[in-house]
Amino acid sequence: MRFHLHNLRGDIYGGITAAVVALPLAMAFGVASGLGPIAGLYGAIAVGFFAAVFGGTDPQVSGPTGPMTVVMGAIVAEHAQNLPEAFAIVFLGGLLQIAFGMLRLGRYIAYTPYSVVSGFMTGIGVIIIVIETLPFIGHPTAAGGPVGTLQTWLHLQGEVNTDALLLGVFGLGMVVFWPERLARLLPSPLAALIAGSLLATFVLTDAPIIGEVPTGLPELQLPALSLEGLPRILQPAFILALLGSIDSLLTSLVADSITRDRHDSDRELIGQGIGNMAAGLVGGLPGAGATMRTVVNVRAGGRTPLSGALHALVLLALVLGLGPLAEHIPHAILAAILLKVGWDIIDWGYLKRLKRAPRDKAFVMLVTLLLTVFVDLITAVAVGLILAGFITARWNAEEELKGIAHLASPDDAEDHQLSTAEREALREAQGKVALVRLRGRFSYASARELVRRASTVDSDIAHGAVIYDFTDATRLDTSAALAVEELLLIAEEAGIACVICGLSGEAEQTLKDLRVLDKIAPSRVLAERRQAIALACELAGNRPQG
Repeated sequence: MRFHLHNLRGDIYGGITAAVVALPLAMAFGVASGLGPIAGLYGAIAVGFFAAVFGGTDPQVSGPTGPMTVVMGAIVAEHAQNLPEAFAIVFLGGLLQIAFGMLRLGRYIAYTPYSVVSGFMTGIGVIIIVIETLPFIGHPTAAGGPVGTLQTWLHLQGEVNTDALLLGVFGLGMVVFWPERLARLLPSPLAALIAGSLLATFVLTDAPIIGEVPTGLPELQLPALSLEGLPRILQPAFILALLGSIDSLLTSLVADSITRDRHDSDRELIGQGIGNMAAGLVGGLPGAGATMRTVVNVRAGGRTPLSGALHALVLLALVLGLGPLAEHIPHAILAAILLKVGWDIIDWGYLKRLKRAPRDKAFVMLVTLLLTVFVDLITAVAVGLILAGFITARWNAEEELKGIAHLASPDDAEDHQLSTAEREALREAQGKVALVRLRGRFSYASARELVRRASTVDSDIAHGAVIYDFTDATRLDTSAALAVEELLLIAEEAGIACVICGLSGEAEQTLKDLRVLDKIAPSRVLAERRQAIALACELAGNRPQG
């Protein structure tokens, strides 16, 4: 669809509504990251505008999100003495996203197992909630993330800023119980922000507030990239890129389900990458497709990228004169807003089904969740993907191995779709010919077990020849092809003649490319099973008559 004026009214309403929702969230995320509210707004403007213009999901609204803020908070904590390097990480993360899009990896990022996505999203929700408990009661956020926050709680000894606590409870109540009919006119986060700021100014004056906020256009932050420092910043940049890509593409799927449209994954990654590069250049928070803001935009009538771009321009206009108003916003109100955000990020739907979910998938989810909260997101995602890969490989192996039929005696041939002539020929072989049928696809997951199950080395049965029937085999990967080679070598060492039949398509091409068929005489590679059985019987020294 891209840009057009057919839906101008809806796009204007959607863009303005999304900007109203994004305003308090961007400031709250900026404060939570340690960069300050203006960084959150700069990030919302940069990512929001460029991702809309260059992205591949027409109604998507992008900006700082909870997951990206958590990662950026860790980056800021580690590079507190060198913020240009922190913004260089944001810039490099955007560059990696563009590379993902150019390499057409969008479809593969969407393949991240749900158990891993659920685990780190829930973990991020828990992190936000834990970290924001201190500002909620009037204390500054603690260093060391959730673990540092929990340690700080142990030493608080009941020290609570009563005004901040009252404001926090008031703000949390507003964002949770704000009537839906009023939310169409004034979103609950903005209502809580306005009401809480007024209370902090005139009634609960002892609550900590944001204080001075710079306004105007940002200064250019040229990325401090060097070959020596590249290994140090590449890992956090990669996790920013990966997380931002997954977050954005999941939001794209949500937008598709509402609008009945289809997004362009690779183009979306390029747009998000350009937006995050721009955020790094202006000292803004990195961002991604924001589900809540996107849904608000669509429900308000936004359908084209014009709505997302307009949302960023509205925020820019506010930033140019917003500073004096933002200075009086209490930290407790922002904490209340983020507590609700954290609660909504937690995957309650999956948690409720956890007892009924497959145990291995539930285990992956819980491990990813715990590592996210108590170690770091990079480790959590890496371990989660590895565990999920092992589990998927085991499942694949079980399914693939169902495609092996080892017909070692004449009576085995009755139920395996052999013709009458083929069954009779095997019977006349008197057990000296074995037929191994390989059906479906075979991969690394089943390669080792394939060798064990299909091997004809059996002390109880003295085969003279074995036929490997690939008539119904659709695909072999490298590991499975090398397993076939091992089968041929085992048979040769045991003095058993091998015959191959039915090869075609990808399975045949893989075996030829890897030169597996070089291990067997061309005369023993036949097209039809009937011919293969006749040849095997001859090689076994018991060729049937007639």
